[in-house]
Amino acid sequence: MTELLPLDPDQLLTTTRAVRKRLDLDRDVPLDVVREAIEIAVQAPSGSNNQRWHWIVVTDPALKQQVGDLYARSHTEAYAGREEPADAAGARLSSSSVHLREVMGRVPVQVIAAIERDVPGLPEGNQAGLWGSLLPAAWSLALALRARGLGTTWTTLHLGYEREVADVLGLPENVHQGVLLPVAYTVGTDFKPGPRRDLDPIIHVNGW
Repeated sequence: MTELLPLDPDQLLTTTRAVRKRLDLDRDVPLDVVREAIEIAVQAPSGSNNQRWHWIVVTDPALKQQVGDLYARSHTEAYAGREEPADAAGARLSSSSVHLREVMGRVPVQVIAAIERDVPGLPEGNQAGLWGSLLPAAWSLALALRARGLGTTWTTLHLGYEREVADVLGLPENVHQGVLLPVAYTVGTDFKPGPRRDLDPIIHVNGW
């Protein structure tokens, strides 16, 4: 088993951040480490215990670049015409997002979490049930990676070209992508909790 960082559960949960600029693009990530983290991740809940998730692990440089190019195209379209950030925090986030756009094809590993349905076509009806059977496991993967000194960030921008990404990777029509996780060792491991809203306005006891 890979050596783990000395993090207690609360530290792990509060310091697993969106990592973009601190992804180490030059350090190889062993496939065994990714497999180990996925083995932890699939202990997450799955509706009716169907476990229809799939994990597309991309390490081939040419395939990563194709996915990265589609991600960059979708990112550029999504951010076209947006106003400049109003404050320093917004500027940092924008700069970090643009950086990821530029390096997505170069990260050591891309992991796409996907889920299988009985029929092709985009889902209708109980979306919460469908994605609730995949996304908790994807977040568990981010936590398991963090515990092993790796980082990632949660992004769905590639879904603007979901069909094209599926064609690049040969995915069946009934397998739908939920999130793309660029994976790398991090430059340093000293991440801190991020700013969040006060609890009083968002906790509602016995009703709104």
